[in-house]
Amino acid sequence: QVQLVESGGGLVQAGGSLRLSCAASADISSINAMAWYRQAPGKQRDWVAGITRSGNTNYADSVKGRFTISRDNAQNTLYLQMTSLNPEDTSTYYCNIYVNGMSYWGKGILVTVSS
Repeated sequence: QVQLVESGGGLVQAGGSLRLSCAASADISSINAMAWYRQAPGKQRDWVAGITRSGNTNYADSVKGRFTISRDNAQNTLYLQMTSLNPEDTSTYYCNIYVNGMSYWGKGILVTVSS
C-alpha cells in the first residue's frame, strides 16, 4: 500500500503560478508511471501530465507549455509546476502512481483560479 499526499494548492489569480507536490510513503525511484490528473466540478477526471522513471514527460494539450511535471526520487515526491494559470484550470488535482499492477491515488488538492 502506497500513500500519496498532495499539497500546494489554493487560490490564485489568473496569470499566476502554483507548484503542487505529491509526497509518497514509499520509494518511488523504481516506479515508472507517475502522473497528475484533475477533475473540475461536475466533470470527469482528466489526465494532465505524466513522467516516467527516466524522466520522459508528456502533457495534455490544454496545459502544454504552461505546466511542468517533475520528480525527486530522493525525496519521494512528484511535482507539478503550473504557470499562466487561467480560470479553466480550476480543479481538484490528484497525483497517481501505477506500480505492480495497482493504481494509487492521493485524496486531491483544490486549485482555484480567479479571473
